[in-house]
Amino acid sequence: MRRIKYLVTRILRMDYKNMLRVVRLIHKKTRKNSLWLFVDMIRCGIKYGAGYQDYRLCEFYNLTAAQRATYVTRGINNNIVAKLNRRDAYHLVEDKTEFNQRFAQFLGRGWLNMSTAAFADFEAFMQSREVIISKPAASTCGKGVEKLNKSDFADLQALYDHLRTEGSGLIEDCLAQHEALSAIYPHSINTLRIVTVIDRDGQPQVVYAFIRIGNGGRFVDNINAGGMAAPIELESGVIQYAAFDKDSNYYDTHPATDCPIVGREIPCWQESLEICKQAATMVDGLGYVGWDIAVTPDGPVLIEGNHFPGHDILQMPPHVPDKIGMLPRFREFIDI
Repeated sequence: MRRIKYLVTRILRMDYKNMLRVVRLIHKKTRKNSLWLFVDMIRCGIKYGAGYQDYRLCEFYNLTAAQRATYVTRGINNNIVAKLNRRDAYHLVEDKTEFNQRFAQFLGRGWLNMSTAAFADFEAFMQSREVIISKPAASTCGKGVEKLNKSDFADLQALYDHLRTEGSGLIEDCLAQHEALSAIYPHSINTLRIVTVIDRDGQPQVVYAFIRIGNGGRFVDNINAGGMAAPIELESGVIQYAAFDKDSNYYDTHPATDCPIVGREIPCWQESLEICKQAATMVDGLGYVGWDIAVTPDGPVLIEGNHFPGHDILQMPPHVPDKIGMLPRFREFIDI
């Protein structure tokens, strides 16, 4: 019933204008017949729960039926979220203030709740700080995040008023980054996304991981904000393949620093995995979470958690040379 409801909703809400635009893009790239692509795209939506962006990004048009059946599509990812995550538990990771309180042992940074902080509290917090990060109480994809310098404001009252006006949920210390990751791109904290599930026996398991890397002078690393991402091999903690950005450009080396990306080892890798597995046991009702880790000179710290992890990043060529998606990996731990 859930699958039928999902398909009906997708059909009614489909952005057909964008869908046809994607068909034209694929036709231009492959010279495949546009009508065939359109029909095949619909067929993949019905049979595999694949959205038109799944079809494009994962290159379904180049896959056999057996290969397509191994991919975690948008529809399948929605089902995993619905199966493992209760809506009434979303706030455990969505609310950043609640998150910081719950995971204080893993934060490694000072912070202040701006929704309740009086000016005197803010003044005391800022005494030893020149730069801060401001975040909305609840947001995703780096939206609303600001890096603020005290010197850019006339005085502390002006900075406090700015934070109030902009609706800051909390402010935090600006973290330092481990030199091995700063070498790739120094202007952002290049975070690790480590995704866990609670398996059939109630144990936390890491399903996949990737690194997000900033670009273009921006201080955020999110791919929707101009950054890029690259898969990390779970056993070794080594970046496996080239990074890619939202425009499907691939990078063996970073365009801003010429630093090699492929083959670089992530520092403090096992410690990062352990933090995420511990955190996964502390959110009752959320069995599928994407954790963001920053690696500092003093070790890994937890940045945030996401109750709706992305599904396509590690299933895009050339990250899947064997053209086998992530569904078999999920089925090692959960029934889906």
